[in-house]
This record gives sequence, structure tokens and C-alpha cells, in this order.
Amino acid sequence: MLDYLPYLLVAVILFIFLSAAIRILREYQRGVIFTLGRFTGIKGPGLIILVPFVQQMVKVDLRVVVHNVPPQDVISRDNVSVKVNAVLYFRIIDPERAIIKVVDFMAATSQLAQTTLRSVLGKHELDEMLAERDKLNAAIQEILDQQTDAWGIKVANIEIKDIDLAENMVRAIAKQAEAERLRRAKVINAEGEQQAAEKLVEAGHILAQEPQAMQLRFFAALHDVAGERSSTIVFPLPMDLLGHLGERSGEGGKLPEPPASG
Repeated sequence: MLDYLPYLLVAVILFIFLSAAIRILREYQRGVIFTLGRFTGIKGPGLIILVPFVQQMVKVDLRVVVHNVPPQDVISRDNVSVKVNAVLYFRIIDPERAIIKVVDFMAATSQLAQTTLRSVLGKHELDEMLAERDKLNAAIQEILDQQTDAWGIKVANIEIKDIDLAENMVRAIAKQAEAERLRRAKVINAEGEQQAAEKLVEAGHILAQEPQAMQLRFFAALHDVAGERSSTIVFPLPMDLLGHLGERSGEGGKLPEPPASG
């Protein structure tokens, strides 16, 4: 038994050496290698051989990270207090800078997203926050991408999820929307009256050019009245007929002049 003890010790030492030297990285992982504390390269994916106690490796995940930005209290440009949260999508494109240039890239990116969200939204009014989210998302993404480029991080997208308003502000917005709808209804009604008046004027000019056209309209009105099931019949009388009757009655009421004396 004692004769096999040296071989057993060699096998144990060899196993410990290989377990410390062999690393396997997946397709989406990279290894940042440090030799005696100095950066010596990036390896992976697949099988990696390290020198135990001389080289160390830090794994980096290259997949897209989905980070939920905590709700932020924002005061808009028109002095409205809102609570906004967002979702941030980013990934590492340079493992060397992500490990060497910043202590914790995840915490740094999260804090930068929070401050940028408050800064950008504070420059816009509440109506712009509610109606122009795509524009605000693009502006925040551009700023974050410029800041995180030094850390080897690419911001793919940021989306504003919720904008929470106080109850009194919700009621005020509802009243404003209702007033806006009433204003539009009145404007549309006035425009309809204006267009109808213009068409009536045009129709009057056309009918005035041809007296027979007025007679046809008169007969059409009689036809419409006769078709109604009603005990009351309204008989329209042309205004020119009343004028002729008035002229004749005036002529018939005159007394004959006495003959001149000779």
C-alpha cells in the first residue's frame, strides 16, 4: 500500500492542476485573462487552458441585458410632478473595457440611466411625455450610448414604461380633454353652418337667373307636402305672386277721375 502512495499523490496533484487549468466557456461568454495581474488577452468560447496560480480569468456575458430602471420622481418643465420608470436594454461589446475601465458595469449603467432619465424628462412638458415617447426614448438612448461607450457597453434601446400621475392631475387632464372635445364640436358646427350658408347663396343666385327653376322647386315642395300623412297641409305661395296681387288691388281701389269741364 505504501508503494502506491507516491503515485496516488501525483494523481491528486495532477487532478488539481488540470481542474485549475482547464476552463470551458459557452458561445456567449468571453474570458478576460490576467497574467500576474496584468491584462494579457481575451479568450473564448470553447476550451481554455490557464496556468494555475499565475493566470486568472474573469467571465463576461455578451448577451443582451434587460434592466428595469427603478421609478424616478421627475418634475416636468411645466412644474408637474410625475413618477416614471423605464426598461433598459444593453450588451457588452468590449469585455476588456467593461472589466478594466469600470468597477461594476451593471451598477454604473443603472445609475447613469436613472440620472439621464430625470435630466431629459425634466426638460419637457407633461404633454410631450405622454405623446412623444418615441422621441424621448431616442434622446435618452443617444446620451446613454455616448456615456457608456468608454465602458465597452452598447445601449440597444430604452423604453419608458409607465408615467404615474397624481389623482388630481388625472382629473385635470380629463377636464382639459373634455373641454377640447367641446371646442372642436363647436368649431365643426360653425364650419358646417358657414358651408351651408355659402351653398344657399350659390343656389339663390342660380334660381334667380331662371324663373322656371323656381316654379319647379315650387312643384317639388307641393309633391313633398302631398306625400306626408298629416291633416295639416302647408301651401307655399310664391312671393312674386303676392307682389302681382298687391299691384292689381292697388289699381282696382282707385276712383275714376272726373271729366274735365268745358
